[in-house]
Amino acid sequence: MTLDQFAVLCAGALAAGALGSALGMAGGIFVVPLLTLYAHVPFPAAVAVGLVSVIACSCASAPRFLTAGLTNLRLAVVLEAATALGAVVGVLMIGTVPEGFLYGTFAVVLLVSAVQMITGRRHRSSPSVGRSSSNLALGGSYADSHGSTVVYEVSRLPLGMTFMFGAGTLSALLGIGSGVLKIPAMDAAMRLPIKVSSATANLMIGVTACGAAAAYLVSGTLDLVLAAPVVLGSVAGSILGARILVRAAGPGLRVVFAVVLLALAVPMTMNAFGTTWTVSS
Repeated sequence: MTLDQFAVLCAGALAAGALGSALGMAGGIFVVPLLTLYAHVPFPAAVAVGLVSVIACSCASAPRFLTAGLTNLRLAVVLEAATALGAVVGVLMIGTVPEGFLYGTFAVVLLVSAVQMITGRRHRSSPSVGRSSSNLALGGSYADSHGSTVVYEVSRLPLGMTFMFGAGTLSALLGIGSGVLKIPAMDAAMRLPIKVSSATANLMIGVTACGAAAAYLVSGTLDLVLAAPVVLGSVAGSILGARILVRAAGPGLRVVFAVVLLALAVPMTMNAFGTTWTVSS
């Protein structure tokens, strides 16, 4: 790896970590395209490094979210059980799914994420609370940027856990933080505030990615040299992104995020159909 490549990967991971952490999706969803399109890394190796990036993003930004009271730890533990089971299924599927199908799935994930960023993450008042959610006391509260206390409850827990299972499977197969599915599930299905959804998803994705990354490490797919600049950039970017989420997380950031996702979906779709799309390094 040349010094120029190291710098580009580090800078790209920093931007990915900042954007991903600000929206609770970590940077894996950007890192994998960066590695495959710029560094010409094989997809499985890019996925492995992407998972390491997810872990770095989650660990770096989680303290900020916990201090701000945005992360719902009790809910994260409950939902992580379903997510971990999905990740196990995804790990068992590694190597059995055609690469073109993975590229296509990645493109769909990017498109769904873009649409959700624009239309899906809306605050909903007076949600209905299911009996299981009520018995587990999963609700909580946090102080918003104006100092007011926001109290919320959790609804439709079984539906949310179903989404988490699918998110865990995709995380293992695609090397993404799966926040792209976890956040819509917590926002639309479980009716959580946007900041709580993002912060809680950020904590969960790191836990989910650990098991999948270990599997890639044991199999010899994970390139630690390639992971070094990505981790360095991801940590710095995640710290910045966490500050953005706590202080702002407004609609303007979501629009920028959606535009980037749509731009990444184009080359991934072309690769899915066998058309080579590369970026000169």
